[in-house]
Amino acid sequence: MWIVRLALRRPYTFIVMAMLIAIGGVLTIARTPVDIFPEINIPVISIIWQFTGLSPNEVEGRMVTISERAMTTTVNSIEHIESQSLAGVGLIRVFFHPDASIGAADAEVTAINQTLLRTMPPGTTPPLIIRYSASNVPILQLGLESSTLSEQQLYDYGLNFIRTQLATVQGAQVPLPWGGKVRSVMVDLHPEALYAKGLSAFDVSSALGSQNVILPAGTAKIGPIEYNIRTNSSPDILETLNDLPVKQVGGATVYMRDVAQVRDGFQVQTNQIHVDGRRSALLTVLKTPTASTLDIVQRVRDALPRIKATLPPELDIKPLFDQSVFVRASIQGVLREAVIAATLTGLMILLFLGSCRSPLVIMVSIPLAILVSIITLSLFGETLNVMTLGGLALAVGILVDDATVEIENTNRNLAMGKPVIRAILDGAQQIATPAFVATLCICIVFVPVVFITGVGKYLFTPLAEAVVFAMLASYFLSRTVVPTMVRYLLPAEAHLHAPGAEHTVTDAGRIWAVHQAFNRRFERLRDGYAALLAWALGHRRIVAGVFAGFVSLSLGLFWLIGMDFFPRSTPASSACTSVARRARDSRKRSGVSRTSRT
Repeated sequence: MWIVRLALRRPYTFIVMAMLIAIGGVLTIARTPVDIFPEINIPVISIIWQFTGLSPNEVEGRMVTISERAMTTTVNSIEHIESQSLAGVGLIRVFFHPDASIGAADAEVTAINQTLLRTMPPGTTPPLIIRYSASNVPILQLGLESSTLSEQQLYDYGLNFIRTQLATVQGAQVPLPWGGKVRSVMVDLHPEALYAKGLSAFDVSSALGSQNVILPAGTAKIGPIEYNIRTNSSPDILETLNDLPVKQVGGATVYMRDVAQVRDGFQVQTNQIHVDGRRSALLTVLKTPTASTLDIVQRVRDALPRIKATLPPELDIKPLFDQSVFVRASIQGVLREAVIAATLTGLMILLFLGSCRSPLVIMVSIPLAILVSIITLSLFGETLNVMTLGGLALAVGILVDDATVEIENTNRNLAMGKPVIRAILDGAQQIATPAFVATLCICIVFVPVVFITGVGKYLFTPLAEAVVFAMLASYFLSRTVVPTMVRYLLPAEAHLHAPGAEHTVTDAGRIWAVHQAFNRRFERLRDGYAALLAWALGHRRIVAGVFAGFVSLSLGLFWLIGMDFFPRSTPASSACTSVARRARDSRKRSGVSRTSRT
């Protein structure tokens, strides 16, 4: 009660507090990242071994298995290991326990795999080690297409011009393009000519590798200046490589042009991207875990006109998939439902209390409680996403309880003939304990969410926090801001709640008249419910049997509903789905895979 008395004695203090909450909440909303889901921190490290030419069986036996066995004895906190062996590529995923230090695990994995190079096939390069984050997902896909440019040129522009400029966008990560043809200097061998000259492909490779080099040759000091000397055997013109000598055969020099043809070509294509039936290239933009999807997509779209100005006009950059559309629609949907719920709540209060000022108090206290919850969530590092906003929308119907009970009990005390201040104090005192217990009971319901493990922990913990923070803020506001507003707003309507006002007040307006008519019908409904309740108490066996039958039938539906992690949703873009499916199929066709799980 002391805080209610303080609010009535220092009303401007809590009015300023409410204004600060409103301003701080708006600023927090503007600065908090917006995403579709909360950050999912799954401790996973991927190790990628590469050795061109090895079959999946050899990659598994000579690289993947050795690495797996070494890590199980030297790396701490491993939960399980999964691996996949492809032609020339071995992918190992190490899953760690939730409490593992991912930084220490990364260092241990890197150290042990570096020492394994001596046991790997000669010429094996160090593995690529990547920390995996479930929040690092594609948020934008850009299709590169043209009616005149080749696939090789599309890939080249995407790799060397578009990707490098998009990499400067804050919070964005741009992997290598999909599709297209990787530009490379290709040496096409003539088997018949090689056989006639008594040469092999190794001779051609050795000649090209030993002569196409740039080597430092020391320095030369001429007078007071010391010059760097380089031996440059790399030709400036690609066709010049055809003039390289390969070997002396029978006193005659065999040149590269005699047994092969060097050209500006492309590597063997292993995946294709089709956009509107035409071969294209695909750039995927990923987000960092703590960045906002909406901000990154907007920055990329703002950068595209500047990037297009540096590219040929016949190159078209078409967004195929934009996750920000789905994020924005989801956020707007949750906000729309929350506004509808708050509006319906205000209308119900208006109907039941018959006061234009009482709903105003509630419509102010609910947003303030939500803003306090958003500020607290931001301090805890959470984002604005479907789960947190869903929790706030869920809390709207609960938040109305504290302010509604406070106002209704104050009106009841006014109907007993008490002055406004006394009615506020007595009304607050009478419901202090029940309201506090009810708030704690609602908060306790969400306590088990803290003990959830796995992906569910990262999804549902922000939802529970949003509800709990809003509930605690609502109770505090019902003890401070609500009494302050009631003190200034309800005195003008105090005569409507005076004893016998329903019979004496005739000029209160249409709202009061509608309220009185509704009350009369509600009284009849309540009397009917009391009669039904009395009948149920007199026929307990019948009621219990009907209830048990209803519960049994409901439980039988459990086997028909099915289970899934997320509800079904319509894909944002069928074109994007087709592109992703084709890319996945192309990767599968590139080689036989072998998968194992430790």
